[in-house]
Amino acid sequence: MGKNTKTTEIRVEEAQLGTPQVQEAVDTVKKGIVLYGTVSAIVLATVAVMAISGHSVSSFMWVRSAILLAVTALIHRMAVDVSKGSGRAYERLSTLTIILPIAIVAVDLIPGLCPAWFAVMQGVSALALVYAAVTLKGAALRSVFPKA
Repeated sequence: MGKNTKTTEIRVEEAQLGTPQVQEAVDTVKKGIVLYGTVSAIVLATVAVMAISGHSVSSFMWVRSAILLAVTALIHRMAVDVSKGSGRAYERLSTLTIILPIAIVAVDLIPGLCPAWFAVMQGVSALALVYAAVTLKGAALRSVFPKA
């Protein structure tokens, strides 16, 4: 009986994943992550252009820009797993999309660490993650992943 119950629960989740509201929410999360990655790539490209043109850029700016861009691949993969019904990926992605924007802004607020233009661009990328976080915590996805 336990095995049949579990199979039924999986089918219910799969059915819920197929609803237009859930698919739209997952697509919105993915778009937010792609936007985050796009802005992160622009930040890294800007750092490169600044360095090539003789402006001062710190190793912090290079490393941070590269790492935040690389994170995009990780969190996008989690979003793909969410679209396939992974509750674990949903929990992790929900947590990351809340923590990352806070961490990005908090580090940028450390006086003298980076120029204002860099902090503003990083803040814009963080807004895309906030957008994804709000969507993840919305009713459509919470109905599929109620335990998270």
